[in-house]
Amino acid sequence: MKRMMITGGAGFLGRRVVAEFEAAGWTDIFVPEIDDYDLRAEDSIRGALDDGKPEIVIHLAAVVGGIGANRAHPGRFFYENAIMGIQLMELSRLAGVDKFVQVGTVCAYPKFAPTPFREDDFWNGYPEETNAPYGLAKKMLLVQAQAYRQEYGFNSIYLMPTNLYGPADNFDLEISHVIPALIRKFVEAKEAGAPTVECWGTGSPTREFLYVDDAARALRLATERYDRPDPVNIGSGQEVSIKDLSEKIAEVVGYEGKLVWDPTKPDGQPRRRMDTSRAEAEFGFKAEVPLDEGLCRTVEWFLQHEDESRLGGSSAE
Repeated sequence: MKRMMITGGAGFLGRRVVAEFEAAGWTDIFVPEIDDYDLRAEDSIRGALDDGKPEIVIHLAAVVGGIGANRAHPGRFFYENAIMGIQLMELSRLAGVDKFVQVGTVCAYPKFAPTPFREDDFWNGYPEETNAPYGLAKKMLLVQAQAYRQEYGFNSIYLMPTNLYGPADNFDLEISHVIPALIRKFVEAKEAGAPTVECWGTGSPTREFLYVDDAARALRLATERYDRPDPVNIGSGQEVSIKDLSEKIAEVVGYEGKLVWDPTKPDGQPRRRMDTSRAEAEFGFKAEVPLDEGLCRTVEWFLQHEDESRLGGSSAE
């Protein structure tokens, strides 16, 4: 069990990843807290590497958000995600890190990639416009990882999770993703007795969702078992329309009002579903938590932590 540093280890996914590794017997884990280490700054990255002395680095830290946040902050999302990853990978290489695990995003796939998304189609087009700056910043880190492996023999791997959800997600409506945003909207509408809830877009796009604990297990398995330059999809392989998803969440919450769709708001990518066969073949990962069960767990968590969840949270994971 080598020394490990997990950036973003205090975030939504990061906390689950830390717990997953600890449960598997990894005990020497360093999490550089955002208040102590600004990973956009080279000196701060050097400080984290000096303090943590990691042999393995898992880079989860990211500035993230839903469609609204991506539209409002394309420059910030591009720069901060790119600069964090580029500098961290380079300084990790110089520090003699044995393995670097870069977590990418499904948002980097082309807007009209054939469904299910296969890793071989990753470069066959431009990402969906509303999240392209974020997706391309992450995509460049695959280029860096492969270039470093080729030139320096640096053991860097690249994983692409689909949309994540689960307990302790970010429920701030300004920056949250679709599942936590809908949960909060429906709960508040039920409490207020509101006859309708407005939903963005047409409801026709599809998405794939992965429960956060499944994602954490995938990262552990890949860290322990995978050592190739090829990117790997991390997903459930299951596709659901936003309309059907919204109706599922409303049912779990117990909201009986009407859903009103606003087609003036963007739909985002038309379809999204991953081919997850490479992850299963290379390191034995397969999602275990069905969407209906995961939604029930997430709604239950929100209802138990409603007051603190209304305060939102940082978009940095």
